[in-house]
Amino acid sequence: MTLDRSAEQIRVLLLENIHPDATARLVKDGYQVETRAGALGEDELIAAMDGIQMLGIRSGTHVTERVLATAPDLIAVGAFCIGINQIDLAAASRRGIAVFNAPFSNTRSVVELALAEIIALTRRLTDKNAQMHQGMWDKSATGSHEVRGRRLGIVGFGNIGGQLSVLAENLGMTVFFYDTADKLALGNARRCGTLEELLEISDVVTLHVDGRPGNSGLFGEAEFAAMRPGSLFLNLSRGFVVDHAALRRHIESGHLAGAAIDVFPQEPRGRGEEFSSELRGLPNVILTPHVGGSTEEAQQDIGQFVAGKLHHYITSGTTSLSVNLPGVALARTPGTYRLVHLHRNVPGVLATINQLLAEHSSNIEGQLLGTRDDLGYVLTDIATEYTEDMLSGLRAMDVTIRLRTPCGPARR
Repeated sequence: MTLDRSAEQIRVLLLENIHPDATARLVKDGYQVETRAGALGEDELIAAMDGIQMLGIRSGTHVTERVLATAPDLIAVGAFCIGINQIDLAAASRRGIAVFNAPFSNTRSVVELALAEIIALTRRLTDKNAQMHQGMWDKSATGSHEVRGRRLGIVGFGNIGGQLSVLAENLGMTVFFYDTADKLALGNARRCGTLEELLEISDVVTLHVDGRPGNSGLFGEAEFAAMRPGSLFLNLSRGFVVDHAALRRHIESGHLAGAAIDVFPQEPRGRGEEFSSELRGLPNVILTPHVGGSTEEAQQDIGQFVAGKLHHYITSGTTSLSVNLPGVALARTPGTYRLVHLHRNVPGVLATINQLLAEHSSNIEGQLLGTRDDLGYVLTDIATEYTEDMLSGLRAMDVTIRLRTPCGPARR
C-alpha cells in the first residue's frame, strides 16, 4: 500500500542478459538500472532485492513466494520471455505486484526453429553432419525424406502453433492440430477431436502448449506409444510436459525416427554450466539450450516491449496484457491527479472510494474499473491534488491491497 516515487528514485534490476534496448529505454525514462548477466538462485535473488521496485527476468530465475515476501518495495516484475511459470503469480497478486511478459515478440523465432528442425530431422541431417565430422562419406538417401506431403500434428494452437501451421502448409505439409480450447483453424489445417486422433495420423508431432500446471506430464509413455512408427517428435514449449525417459526408450527402440528438444525439466542457470539429460548421445536427436526465442530480433523486440509495459504501469497504472492483474487502461485527463487502487473484488468498493473522494471535495474527472477473479483494479483521475487524509482513508479500507499515485499531474 505504498505510494510511487519519482522515476529517478525507482531502482530496476535486470537479470539474465536481457537485451540492452530494455536498459536503454528504462535509463532514458529516468530509472536507476542495474544489470546482471546470469540467473540468480532464491537466496541470491533475495539478497539482491533490497530497495528494488522493478525486476526483470527471463526463464532461469524463479520469483517465489519467499522472494516476494522479502521484497516489500517491489512494484512490478517483467518476464522478458513468453513463459511465466517461474513466477508465483498468486503471491504476486496478493501483494499488489503486477507481472508482464512478452506473449508475441518471439513467435516468429520459435516457428522458424521448429521448421528448421523438422526439415533437418526429416532429411537426417544430424546423422549426415556427425558422419562428415568423423570423416565418413555416405550419400545414401535411406531414411531421408522431403517434408512436402508429410503430416504435421500441432499440439497447442496458440500464437506459435497457428503461425507454424501457416508456414508448414506453405511448404506443402498437411497440418492437423489439437487444442483443449476452441481455436479457429487457419488455412487448410484440420482440427482433431482428441490428442489420440492426432497422434495416429501425424508423421511429425510438435508441442506448443503453455506452462499451466495442468500440462505437467502431458506427454509420456502412452502418448509416444500411440505415435506412428518412424514419426518425429518436437518440444519447444515447456520442459516439464514431457517424460524424457519414455522418449529415450522410443528413440532407442526405433519406434521414433528422431526428436528435437529445446526445453528441459531442469536447466543450467547460466552459460558454461554442465547440461545433463538422458537424451544426450541419441541418433537423429537435436538438443538446443532453450533458444527457441533467442534471436537478436526477438530479444530486441522483447526488451523494448516489456520495458514499455513496465514504464506505462509505473507512470499511469496501465495494466494492459498484465498476466495477473485486471487489464485496465485509462487515458490521462489533462491537469488531473491519478489514483491507482488494487483491492479485493467484493461488492461496493467503487462506491466507497467515490464517497471518500467526495468527502474530501475531490471531483472525479475520469475513472475505470476492471475485475479479474478475486481482484479489482480501479484508475481514478481527480481534479485536485491528493491530501494525506484522503490517501490514508483509501489505504485504511479493509479491501485495499495496494494504493499507488503515479507522480505529478497529467500535462495540460
